[in-house]
Amino acid sequence: MPAAHAAPDAHAAPSAPAAKSDAAVVRDALGVGIAVGLSGFAFGVTSAGAGLTVLQTCVLSLFVFTGASQFALVGALAAGGNPFTAAAGAFFLGTRNAFYGLRLSQLLALRRLVRPFAAQWVIDETTAVALAQPTRRAARIGFTVTGLSLYVLWNVSTLLGALGAQAIGDTGAWGLDAAGPAVFLALLAPMLKTATERATAALAVLLGLGLLPVLPAGVPVLAAALAAPAVLWFRGRHDGHGHRDRRKETVR
Repeated sequence: MPAAHAAPDAHAAPSAPAAKSDAAVVRDALGVGIAVGLSGFAFGVTSAGAGLTVLQTCVLSLFVFTGASQFALVGALAAGGNPFTAAAGAFFLGTRNAFYGLRLSQLLALRRLVRPFAAQWVIDETTAVALAQPTRRAARIGFTVTGLSLYVLWNVSTLLGALGAQAIGDTGAWGLDAAGPAVFLALLAPMLKTATERATAALAVLLGLGLLPVLPAGVPVLAAALAAPAVLWFRGRHDGHGHRDRRKETVR
């Protein structure tokens, strides 16, 4: 008599990822694109307050299009930093997108002719949305919708912010010079989920603020990047000591 229930195969292949409708992917991607894209207004205000013209501000958003690097650049210029130092800091922050591109090129597998145009949209948000999808089709939709909505809104809101800042004059008198850093911190905070990430962020803040009075504007941003290898080195030593202690306990 056959068994009522077949025994599960311990060596069976893992089940395929659950399907996700195109509408659900578009909805999630639009949520990210709209929420982040509107923060371009803060960049427009910050850039105008740093002394850049409306045209210069809009060109930055059109061609650089990576929020952290843009805020770092105009922040260093606003503090009186050397333009080359400010650009170096912005470039350093932007190099992370190259690593995102390596992962996305395998995931999306876009045609060669499309890749140069898609590279413009390789940023934190599009990468996060694409990697969260269960299939290649969903990843392509998520990447495209997030990139398109964010790019359009970021540039429109940048223009509005720059025009608004130009109209009111001194942004510092209205307290709007703090808008850029506030928005950047608001976007960063939800990403700090582990103790290592929070420790790295805290050390980076301490390095940046501590070195601000003694180093030229723009250089503290570069020095703050040392927080990541420092925390990883400390964690490696801590884990190494922990392994050695457990070995000693086992020997005893």
